[in-house]
Amino acid sequence: MKTLVRPAVSLFLLLSAVTGLAYPLAVTGIARALFPEQAAGSLILEDGQLVGSALIGQPFSDPKHFWGRPSATAPRPYNAAASSGSNLGPLNPALIEAVEARLEALRAADPGNRQPVPVELVSASASGLDPHVSPAAALWQVPRVARVRGLPEAQVRSLVESHVAGRQWGLFGEPRVNVLQLNLALDALGQ
Repeated sequence: MKTLVRPAVSLFLLLSAVTGLAYPLAVTGIARALFPEQAAGSLILEDGQLVGSALIGQPFSDPKHFWGRPSATAPRPYNAAASSGSNLGPLNPALIEAVEARLEALRAADPGNRQPVPVELVSASASGLDPHVSPAAALWQVPRVARVRGLPEAQVRSLVESHVAGRQWGLFGEPRVNVLQLNLALDALGQ
């Protein structure tokens, strides 16, 4: 029995050291060397203060800011420790109520906007953490943000257009706007 236990324990300890220590440290080191910003969480600093991450959405509800995609994470929105969607099917009454409430909030914040609301502004994503919206969703909010801030719509629209990121390498994904970065640029205008 001793001849079986000793090699098994030795192999267990060796594999634990390799897969539990050496490999994670190597991968982390390589990531920090090749992609330092992403490996550190893509953190955004303003005047030396941490304001968020470019990879995690933030709850904006003030009408003077652009709003991101709703989050279904619990116990609070955009909780990275609880990344998940609502798991509600399209016919579930709870989902229908949530979408109607979100639509009502958008219409109340901008009653003059009669354009169709982009679906991503009323539906949560699978992760609940999306930091981006489509250019259409950002442009839909331009009249409200411009009115509340007292800025010309053309200036706010131009700011949105300057924050549109294209497809990854010109091939993958869709054009998108990072809501936090857009709102920080908007706040920098001083209005």
